[in-house]
Amino acid sequence: MMRSRPKGTAAIELALMMPILLLLTLVTTEFGRAIIEYNTVVKSVRSATRYLATRAPNTKTPEAKNLVVFGNTAGTGPALAPGLSIAQVANPVWQMLGSNPTTNVVTLTVQAYPFKSLFTSVFGVSFGDVTFGDISASMRSAV
Repeated sequence: MMRSRPKGTAAIELALMMPILLLLTLVTTEFGRAIIEYNTVVKSVRSATRYLATRAPNTKTPEAKNLVVFGNTAGTGPALAPGLSIAQVANPVWQMLGSNPTTNVVTLTVQAYPFKSLFTSVFGVSFGDVTFGDISASMRSAV
C-alpha cells in the first residue's frame, strides 16, 4: 500500500518560522553593533586617559578630547563612533590620592553616548535608541 506524502508542508513551516528567525537575526546584529560601538568608545577613553597620564596635570585637555572622539590629537577626520562628539567628553579630573606617597590620578569620562539602531522596528518590535551611562577611565599619572 502506498502512502501519500503531504506536499508543501515544509514551505508552510518555513513561512511560519521566517519572521521569528528574521527577528532573532536582527536583534543579534543590533546587539553586536552596540557592543562594538561601546567597545570603541571605551578604548578611545582609555587611550586618551593614558595620554593625559603622561602629561603635566591640567594640560593637554583639548588634545585628549580630540583623541577620544577622532583618535588623534589634531581632531581631524571622522568620529571613531557614530554620534560621538567633543561635547560629550567631560573635562578630565586630576586627584591626589593616598598619603606618603601621594598618587596623582587622572580620570576622563564620556557622558551619555547614544547608540542609534539601524532598524526602528521589525514586525512591531521596536528597536529604540540606547543611551549608555558614563564611560570613564582612571590612571595613575607618572608626573
